[in-house]
Amino acid sequence: PHITNSETGSRGVGGDNTADQRTTMMSASVLLRHQARRALMTVACRQTSRRPAAYVANNSLRCFSAAPKEDLIPGIGKGKTSTGIVGLEVDHDAVPKMIVKYQALLDKLAASDMPPDAQYRINVEKIARYRIKAAQENLDDPDKVEELCNCGQVEELVIQADNEMIVMDMYLRNRWWELVKPVEIEFNPSDEDGGHGDIEWGDAPEEEKK
Repeated sequence: PHITNSETGSRGVGGDNTADQRTTMMSASVLLRHQARRALMTVACRQTSRRPAAYVANNSLRCFSAAPKEDLIPGIGKGKTSTGIVGLEVDHDAVPKMIVKYQALLDKLAASDMPPDAQYRINVEKIARYRIKAAQENLDDPDKVEELCNCGQVEELVIQADNEMIVMDMYLRNRWWELVKPVEIEFNPSDEDGGHGDIEWGDAPEEEKK
């Protein structure tokens, strides 16, 4: 087909216009990205300037320092990576959780109508208070808490508190303390061993010795 010079010229001009538009759009896109980045940096700087110096220092160390603040000992404290129990994961917040959960047991007992002299309440309160004290005095030493409580790892102590809460709900719902009757214990001080069975198995009765 025959193409006139006027048509060729118009097409060439149109192509140049399209290229110019694309270049302009790309330049605008780059400019917008730079402006957005600059705005985000400005906001971040403002937020950082409003925070306490200690907070900024701590977070700077956390973000940019590859070295930990304290030396980790494998298997101890923060260096613990396994409980050795299937299904029980390591919980580095177990000690604070102990305080919360055992205090919840004490609060539930205090709000209940279970008499203070009920043996179940006496036992639970003693255990809960002891473990709370052990946890409060050794927040950063879970191994010491385990040594004092002598009833498993701190992760297990948390689970024990959860299980005790389930038992307590049943105990309160069924009012089981009303089914427990006092038992009179008879002592016979006339026995040679005071009724405690302290005689050795190898000793023969006096009659047989004669």
